[in-house]
Formats: sequence, C-alpha cells, structure tokens
Amino acid sequence: MAANLRLLREGRRMTQAQAARLAGMPRPTWASLESGSANPTLDVLSKAAAAMQVSIEELIGPPRSSGTHIPARALRTRRRGNVRVRSLLPEKIPGLEVERLEFSVGAHMAGVPHTPGTREYLTCEHGRVQLAASGESWVLDPGDVVIFRGDQRHSYRNAGRVAAVAYSVVMLAPPTA
Repeated sequence: MAANLRLLREGRRMTQAQAARLAGMPRPTWASLESGSANPTLDVLSKAAAAMQVSIEELIGPPRSSGTHIPARALRTRRRGNVRVRSLLPEKIPGLEVERLEFSVGAHMAGVPHTPGTREYLTCEHGRVQLAASGESWVLDPGDVVIFRGDQRHSYRNAGRVAAVAYSVVMLAPPTA
C-alpha cells in the first residue's frame, strides 16, 4: 500500500502536506502511510483513497502497471433513441461523468437534469450539434465548447447533414442534505 500511495501522490504532483490536507488528516499520518510504518484504520484508508480518487482495493492491492488498456467494447454503451452514448471512463469517479455522444443524421436526445449546482461541458468533435438549455440555444461546430448548468432541462440535436460526435463532461454537485 505504501508504494501505491506514494506513486499516486507523485503522479498527481502533490506534496505529502497537500495530499494530507485533501484527505483531512495530519501530514505525519500521511507520511507514515507512505513509509509503510502505519497500521491504518478503515476510516484512514478510505480518506486516503478518496483523496487520490481511487478505490480502497486499488490503494491496498498489488501495484499496477503504469497504464491499463481498456478495449472500447468493455466501456459502458447505451442507446437513447438515435443517439449512441458511450462512457469514456471505465471506473466510476465520484462527481464526474464523461461520455461520447454519437448522433445519426436528425437524431436528438433529451438530457436529464442533474443535482442543483451541476456544471456540464459539451464540446463538438465532428458535425454540428445544437444544445438547448435554460431557454437558450447554441450550435456547436467542431472544437466549440459550451459550459452550462446541468441542473436545468436541456437537450441535444444533430444540427447538420452528417453524423455528429460530441463529448459531455458533467461535474456533479454533491446532493443537498
């Protein structure tokens, strides 16, 4: 675990103090985790894993190689009408969704409003995509990006004469208590 934690922290270009602050623990506690001299509780492991955005299993498991190849067929894909939606993240990252949207000619899709405070980023890679949100409308050409409130009603539509591809990044706000 110690080597995994150090590699994760260094990969994020963080100091031990920054990582400890992010995890809500004293820096000496973090240092003892990285040195292997600690006998951490489940709560401490959970905080360290959350700070590094990995599961506890990844934190305490055998070291991973520097990269992991995930075939496209292993990624979650679904259809919403004439739109093919494919997740670009093989693992769940709390508060983050990244998807590739493929629109056939004339395809459209209603978005699902997320928790209040959610921000969504939509970028067009190919074709033309129209986004309607909060009473406004934008047509995106390749490379264009729109940032909008993802907690409102919104919809997407292929606004061109060829198939279109867009990417959606949703930064979910935490649910309110």
